[in-house]
Amino acid sequence: MSSETRIERSTRAEPLSAALASKGRFFVFEGIDGSGKSTVSRRFAERLTAVGKDVVWTAEPTSSWMGDQVRRANREAESAFAETLLYVADRAEHTLQIRKWLEEGRWVVCDRYVGSTLAYQGVTLRRLMGPRTMEWLKAVNQPIIIRPDRTFLLKLDPELAMSRLMDREGRDKFEKLDFLRKVDALYARLAEDDPSYRVIDASQPVERVLDEAFLMIR
Repeated sequence: MSSETRIERSTRAEPLSAALASKGRFFVFEGIDGSGKSTVSRRFAERLTAVGKDVVWTAEPTSSWMGDQVRRANREAESAFAETLLYVADRAEHTLQIRKWLEEGRWVVCDRYVGSTLAYQGVTLRRLMGPRTMEWLKAVNQPIIIRPDRTFLLKLDPELAMSRLMDREGRDKFEKLDFLRKVDALYARLAEDDPSYRVIDASQPVERVLDEAFLMIR
């Protein structure tokens, strides 16, 4: 898929231990808008490459034709259900590619995955579905997803996140303070329920965030 970004190996890479070098692994970065997911996930992929791994950095929505439809729905869809199902369809295609990379022994680093749908669409659909929302979203996604080895939740106060977003061009409909507060609360619940989650304070300098994430993969 065109969503792949292959991180080139460093010529001065040092190998990981044999235990970590034996198979592909899957790492996901989640968090509210403004938490630094894209920057941190890319830098994380670069660090893994520097220690000898064959790394793919990828993201959702993907850069495929299906991801294009997700972005269009984000701008134009009147039905929250239609938009949600496009996110799921994009993930179904993406997961097939992720599975292939993992079977090849590559390490996959993903900027957003199923947690984003559970948190963001969990807020969007609640006014339509009430308390059944999360159960429905999990049921729709469960047949198509792969459980990450680690899901790094970059935790950031929504007010600080909004201050980071003030200068961003093309801000979307999700980047509103009240909405982000609700998404943040759902992410906290997901982190409590899913053992793959590790929470990192995203208000720290990027290098400190990266250091903490790197320690959590071993």
